[in-house]
Amino acid sequence: MTNQIDSEAILKALANPVRREILQWLKQPEHYFPAQHVSVSHGVCAGQIDAKTGLSQSTVSNHLAVLQKSGLICCQKVGQWSFYQRNEAVIQQFLQSLQRDL
Repeated sequence: MTNQIDSEAILKALANPVRREILQWLKQPEHYFPAQHVSVSHGVCAGQIDAKTGLSQSTVSNHLAVLQKSGLICCQKVGQWSFYQRNEAVIQQFLQSLQRDL
């Protein structure tokens, strides 16, 4: 049994170009975040995302929260650091639902 996705929350998250860009970066973290000192296997550090966007930390945190609430990304805390990565299962479910329903 698959979990139900929140298509409305996903569409809201995808409506913002910065959030779409973050998702694109997280698709290829080795390419977009080569300066990260730890392996990207657990995700990309929020500070790296902040630096790449050039936006304030609070603005980026808000974008990440919207993406996380929609289910498009997951967060893993390691000590004081938060690491983000795409939730490929939810992304695939959403794409399949679009293909099926539209």
